[in-house]
Amino acid sequence: MPRNEERKALWLAIDNMNNREGPVADTLFERQMAMYTTYHRDSRNKATHAVGIPVIVFSVVLACSLVRLGEVAGLGTVTLGLALSAMVWTLWIALNRPVGLALGLLVVPSVLLSAWLVERLSVGAVQGLAGGLFVGGWALQLLGHVYEGRKPALVDNLFQALIGPMFVATEALVALGLAPAGLHERIERQAALR
Repeated sequence: MPRNEERKALWLAIDNMNNREGPVADTLFERQMAMYTTYHRDSRNKATHAVGIPVIVFSVVLACSLVRLGEVAGLGTVTLGLALSAMVWTLWIALNRPVGLALGLLVVPSVLLSAWLVERLSVGAVQGLAGGLFVGGWALQLLGHVYEGRKPALVDNLFQALIGPMFVATEALVALGLAPAGLHERIERQAALR
């Protein structure tokens, strides 16, 4: 089997484990992604989100990394940034295993870079950097919705704030040819019905 076919077969197997009813099931993740997709059709909006959402995620992790929760043997200092990242990443994996696991490429570097910055910068500098990134990330999001001509999805459904990073990850996986087999098509079919 060619390498690309092996990759697709692996993703289909993972997707089927995640989706016990089979590859055509209507999962919570796919319904939420379909809703999010209907708010994000313009390529410029998608581009602003591809940058803005990771910036927002990092800014939140960075700000939360200032709050120390305690020490854990073998891990060292546990911060709110680490704890929150672990909880949200677990939720993403529970919603869709392949996409959630891919989001580790955002979560892990965000936690590590945040810890590094908190060790080296003053509290005020970290707060300023996190605040600037947060505002800048949202400015990009809002600019994208000007292009789209439609309000952000989270205005109608706050859960969409958690789906945004999954949308960016799914779009990246599709663009790289690494998306689970049939996922994009199922989401698009459901989006077309909205």
